[in-house]
Amino acid sequence: MKRAIGLIELRSIARGIETTDVLLKSGDVELLRAHVVCPGKYIVLIAGDVGAVRSAIATGQQIAPQVVVDSLIIPNVHPSIFPALAAVTEVDQVRALGVIETYTLAAAIIAADTAVKAAAVELLEIRLPFALGGKAFTLLTGDIAAVRSAVDSAVNALKDEGVIESTVVIPSPHKSLVEKML
Repeated sequence: MKRAIGLIELRSIARGIETTDVLLKSGDVELLRAHVVCPGKYIVLIAGDVGAVRSAIATGQQIAPQVVVDSLIIPNVHPSIFPALAAVTEVDQVRALGVIETYTLAAAIIAADTAVKAAAVELLEIRLPFALGGKAFTLLTGDIAAVRSAVDSAVNALKDEGVIESTVVIPSPHKSLVEKML
């Protein structure tokens, strides 16, 4: 059984709460997050086996299609996505730092999954869109070449979607930046 992750972003809080309820009743999925994010959007993030996640997301999208901002299903999500979403990743040392800024949380998760599967990097965090004007971002670390490769892979995977705001690779971030940011 493969572990999958699914997400629906809606621009209505009330319809988001309703969608969460229906989605959870539709199958055997685990609710990872369901709450308001900026600017007044609502996210529903679930995990489970591939079939259950696909079914639940499909059901959720039918509840209020006019308010769905974005959605995703990643059938074989990299295991490091889960601690990165919870901002509990433990990393011994931040070497080069990669930042991928996106317009949606779905795009940030896809970017993170693509990056960590493309190169030997560690995910630090997938920052949810709280007080970020609806944007999200992914932080990752590794050696400079791996971080550049990971960021480039994420950008290439999403280039046709128009959801990447900006990226940066910092070869050797200042210690204070790392301490205060993470």
